[in-house]
Amino acid sequence: MADITDEGVSLVEDLFRRRQPLPSLDAIYFIQPTKENIVMFLSDMSGREPLYKKAYVFFSSPIPKELVTRIKNDTSVLPRIGALREMNLEYFSMDSQGFMTDHENALEDLYGEHAPENPRKFDACLNTMATRIATVFASLRELPYVRYRAPKGLDASTIATFRDLVPTKLAAAVWNTITTYKTTIANFPQTETCELLILDRTTDLIAPIIHEWTYDAMCHDLLGMEGNKYVHEVPSKSGGEPEKKEVLLEDHDPVWLELRHAHIADASERLHDKMTNFVSKNKAAQLQQRDGELSTRDLQKMVQALPQYNEQMEKLSLHVEIAGKINRLIREMGLRDLGQLEQDLVFGDAGTKEVINFLRMNQGAPTEARLRLMMIYSSAYPDKCEGDKATKLMQLAKLTPDDMKAVKNMRMLEGTDSKKAANGSFSLKFDAQKQRKNALRKDRNTGEEEQWALTRFFPVVEELVEKLNKGDLPKDEYQCMNDPSPGSRGSGGPHPSVRTGPGTNPRSMRSRRTATWARARSSDDGYSSDSILRFASSDFKNMGQRIFIFIIGGATRSELRVCHKLTTKLRREVVLGTTCMDDPPEYISKLKGISEKELSIDDIRI
Repeated sequence: MADITDEGVSLVEDLFRRRQPLPSLDAIYFIQPTKENIVMFLSDMSGREPLYKKAYVFFSSPIPKELVTRIKNDTSVLPRIGALREMNLEYFSMDSQGFMTDHENALEDLYGEHAPENPRKFDACLNTMATRIATVFASLRELPYVRYRAPKGLDASTIATFRDLVPTKLAAAVWNTITTYKTTIANFPQTETCELLILDRTTDLIAPIIHEWTYDAMCHDLLGMEGNKYVHEVPSKSGGEPEKKEVLLEDHDPVWLELRHAHIADASERLHDKMTNFVSKNKAAQLQQRDGELSTRDLQKMVQALPQYNEQMEKLSLHVEIAGKINRLIREMGLRDLGQLEQDLVFGDAGTKEVINFLRMNQGAPTEARLRLMMIYSSAYPDKCEGDKATKLMQLAKLTPDDMKAVKNMRMLEGTDSKKAANGSFSLKFDAQKQRKNALRKDRNTGEEEQWALTRFFPVVEELVEKLNKGDLPKDEYQCMNDPSPGSRGSGGPHPSVRTGPGTNPRSMRSRRTATWARARSSDDGYSSDSILRFASSDFKNMGQRIFIFIIGGATRSELRVCHKLTTKLRREVVLGTTCMDDPPEYISKLKGISEKELSIDDIRI
């Protein structure tokens, strides 16, 4: 909102609320091209006394011809229209490399038990999602290769869940929308300029529930934040009770920008160093620490430095407070031992014995922590979570039947293809070799030294993006809507959009501008994230074509972090799109709302 008012807009109002007439002022309408919105717009501007002097109308996505005709037919409104344009901006930015389509209920609407019973709602959700994704490419003037996770082994004898077909249907809808841009949008590319890979939450069911140990993820996981809003207490200016203050942890905050993807231990150390550096270099801080009386000149220096000192100290102190609160919660909740067990389960270094020992020794662990552990365990050892075994584990973990719905529904989303069959009879031997067979991930030999503990886990998206960059994605698992003919490239070679020449990355067709917040500036104030700002202002023209990843059913902080990491590593801007950004408590709540009704492939229209 502040960005809008800075541009001279004095008032922002809801289209459907009663508004005061301002006949001497112009109005800007930014609206979706729906029948209801057009009716309200015409009501505002028609007749002898319109609400505003002139209307400048901008639509968030392409407007249907019949609605344009409706506007043209109102002769009293036409002279009062200063502009009528399609902006193609029907998405919400998470940060510089992430966007959402704002479908909070996508998991339930597209994957829930009643989704096939309401095809109109299912199609409406999918089509709106496709339109919003398409506007991203319209606004960036990019034409993507549209890839998607395909259902496995579909044939006449195959029984598939309707959920398997959601990425396929969305990819088709996105491609159908984007192809119209070739003829309707000026200067829109006629050949492919980037990659889009459409996935859904079933691609990686561990990432939303495992504890992620970066500063950003810990803030959202442990502090109960609403979006990016953090509420904390500050001393009252009147000397009374502390007052609550809201702050946004976003890209405009240089400290947040630098530390958000750092390990919480690393972030805490760097914050301590920043505070020490700040106090040692700031004049006001130095004068405040002096013993004895201050001279008039000292007081003058202190007064001059005080406003900047207060502002910088407030920003830095905020993050010191947040990091301190997170570290305290980690200790109180015993998250270090839990986090180690979670990652050992994922990589096959722990099994039933370790889980049972942990549950027995940590009876006071938070319910959500025990539930998340059981969800990871059930994914690694599905055969151990059935019948009496499941009941005994549920009792040991002190989980309710409602909690176990999350475990059951996560396994249902995994599908039959990913279920591990039990090998032979049950054994009480917990040898490492057997545990390795149940590993959900393989260790990656990236050559990067692990400086901090609990950084072993990585989301599946990281591997998929690297394979996509190399042209190594399996074609039967990840199909393409607009794949060129086989003769256009060598057999087994990378996709033509992946490589343009020996040792070079493909170049993006679009010129890149660096946002104001990302422009380099040197600073010795002790808190500015110069390294981040310097990288953000580097020569983006030398980067390769963009890679877009879209995840249906919600994305995680770890997946957004990986996109930033791979942008640097691959020298290609990796952008994450999703229906919503879910933190673990929100994801688990949504997971409980779906169940395991399945359909034959014949029951679903493509």
